[in-house]
Amino acid sequence: MILKRSLAALALALAAPLAWSQDQPNIIVMVADDLGWNDVGYHGGPIETPSLDRLAAEGMQLDRFYTSPICSPTRAALMTGRDPIRLGVAYATIMPWMNTGIHPDERFLPEAFRDAGYQTAMVGKWHLGHSQQDFHPNSRGFEHFYGHLHTEVGYYPPFSNQGGKDFQQNGVSIEKEGYETYLLADEVSRYIRERDADKPFFMYMPFIAPHTPLEAPPELVEKYKDLVDDREPARAANTDNSRRIRVMTGRPSARPMFAAVVGAMDQAIGQVLTTLDQEGITEDTIVLFFSDNGGAAYASGGADNAPLRGGKGEAFEGGIRVISLLRSPGEIEPGSKLEQIMTVMDVFPTLATAAGIEHGVSRKLDGQDMWPAITRGQTTPRKQTVLFASETPLHGSFSIAAFNEHWKLVQEVQQDQYSANVTNHLFRIQEDPYEYNNLAQEHPDVVQVLSDEIRRWRALYPIAGVRSQLTPPPGWRAPRDWADWPRPSESLRDEYARGMPPSYARKILDRQHGNRGRLIYDCEPNALAAGFCTNDEINLATEETERDIAPQAQE
Repeated sequence: MILKRSLAALALALAAPLAWSQDQPNIIVMVADDLGWNDVGYHGGPIETPSLDRLAAEGMQLDRFYTSPICSPTRAALMTGRDPIRLGVAYATIMPWMNTGIHPDERFLPEAFRDAGYQTAMVGKWHLGHSQQDFHPNSRGFEHFYGHLHTEVGYYPPFSNQGGKDFQQNGVSIEKEGYETYLLADEVSRYIRERDADKPFFMYMPFIAPHTPLEAPPELVEKYKDLVDDREPARAANTDNSRRIRVMTGRPSARPMFAAVVGAMDQAIGQVLTTLDQEGITEDTIVLFFSDNGGAAYASGGADNAPLRGGKGEAFEGGIRVISLLRSPGEIEPGSKLEQIMTVMDVFPTLATAAGIEHGVSRKLDGQDMWPAITRGQTTPRKQTVLFASETPLHGSFSIAAFNEHWKLVQEVQQDQYSANVTNHLFRIQEDPYEYNNLAQEHPDVVQVLSDEIRRWRALYPIAGVRSQLTPPPGWRAPRDWADWPRPSESLRDEYARGMPPSYARKILDRQHGNRGRLIYDCEPNALAAGFCTNDEINLATEETERDIAPQAQE
């Protein structure tokens, strides 16, 4: 199989851009939503997950796989191979009342596979923009889209967000009865059975499970109804406080229902794996599974990340080190484990190499190709410090991580009206993976180095990027049907909006923002250029537009 795929990759490189090879692997990327480290059977948790256990036994555990602490940033990194700090989606998720999406000039993972001759499909939750058709899955490389633009649509009909219907197929609202997780599995199985068997396929299957609000099939609710919530403290203030308040107010634990939701997701995964078996393509299909962030270990979430510290929304290991599995028969040793750091940004270049295709990304990729490490055990050092952040759920309350193979700094930043307080937690992460020993006072020099990296990294964030907004603007109303919400491309102007600053002032104003963020998209201030932005690709295009419309403005 290794030689077979290597020859396929060579043939593809020598062929026309749109050529494809029957020897190229099919690829399925499955993403859970808020699954905890201790919520799988093969980690010894109390929830039965035979399908995930099968993937672990037949493939590789990506033991140090890292994501953002929250949803949309992880999905943005997955789709682009780029750091979500550059994209303006790093601190919070894209809410229904936002106009935000990922810049249309960013090249998405399914676009690369589609252009290489793959059939591309997405079944599940999008959560990467919905206000313009340019942000829609069908405009980002997915030939087939079946699912939801938003999160928290519920597990039973009517599937909706903020009261607006949110279940569609390729831009057309659909009505479906049944349990949402099972509906996704049915659609993926149908797609696989009815695919063009002469061409490989790329399938993206992002579950809403086990995200709140939690609901499960009656038989699984019954199975886990007596599950005792004996989770150890998460050792993170917000998470543990929420649990204490639950006990004090007498509310029931979410743990039993959470377990039932995970059990249903595992059954759905099992159905897809069985479909591959029945179609005789298990040996020819790469399956990647991971959670979009650490488990929602707070009271209403029900997840468990033990023995890792913290959970969703926090930059401790429990929030960013996630369950991840990769199966590629014939290329990956069954039951193996990758102990090198791998991030969600690495998925795009890694899968491109696995399939023997060009990623075709013209901008700077922040992810790196981990395929040699996965298939040959080759040591692949990180080229740069890994950084993730969250401002969820409290506006102005940040949890930030900067780490490499040896050190990890977690900064908790609390912004008030007249002050900002920073608490530093420094760990030797390989020796102390559960983050018990804070070495910040013993190694102020390391804290300073990593703090400086955080400062420079945060300065890349677009000033209009996503921030924590748990409620809509006053008086905002949702559409009756979200399938009708994205603005058609033909109804929008051809050029990107230039904003308020005139072209001659844009670079100066960008520089004046300093560490506050970027006015110019995808700009890295250049110290050799006195802190001015040296990436003028989009800026120049905007200036040309301004020159075009200036005479009209004067008229």
